[in-house]
Amino acid sequence: MTIFKKIIDGEIPAEIVYQDEHCLAFRDVNPQAPVHILLIPRKEITSMAAAGPEDHTLMGHLFLKAAEIARAEGIEANGYRVVVNTGQAGGQTVHHLHLHILGGRALMWPPG
Repeated sequence: MTIFKKIIDGEIPAEIVYQDEHCLAFRDVNPQAPVHILLIPRKEITSMAAAGPEDHTLMGHLFLKAAEIARAEGIEANGYRVVVNTGQAGGQTVHHLHLHILGGRALMWPPG
């Protein structure tokens, strides 16, 4: 069981900023920007690579909610970044699909 599943199940507290029947968003405990929110599906999908055709509606939902959360957090006007790390070389450390919503400062390129 991942730490994100434990957050979904209420076993670990988190500062939740959004939730619905499909996903949950909460503030990262180790923020890399003034706004750093993690958006996770309630469905346990290990990574973007593990998402299948049956997940196409959920994947779209996550990206639409990321934009909605960015708007609610006041970072839409100046810009923000949505990052999905996949696999070890991609920097994924928790094997539950998650989107990082980052903003509130200028973000550099390339990112890592």
